[in-house]
Amino acid sequence: MGNKVERRIEIELPSDKAEGTYSNFFLVSHSPSEFVIDFSRLLPGLQKAKVYARIILTPQHAKQLLEVLKENISKYENKFGEIKLHPKEKRIGFTGSEEVH
Repeated sequence: MGNKVERRIEIELPSDKAEGTYSNFFLVSHSPSEFVIDFSRLLPGLQKAKVYARIILTPQHAKQLLEVLKENISKYENKFGEIKLHPKEKRIGFTGSEEVH
């Protein structure tokens, strides 16, 4: 009784993914059963943004991601100071369930 079983998950990071992909623009949309986050890059002078990664999450996983991001942003700000948002980088709304950041 009261015994917790520690579960270890091995995470494989393929070498072609280890470098990461830079994103400075993302689009979030959702349906009753999923959240879709498209990660893109906006470059100065260009009117088009290419999607480099699309992540599809259940609503429960999206909420878990929100909580983990809040926790890590708090830790970051405690160590390095407040992250300031520029007014022009705030949300640009679209009709429906999409928001651009």
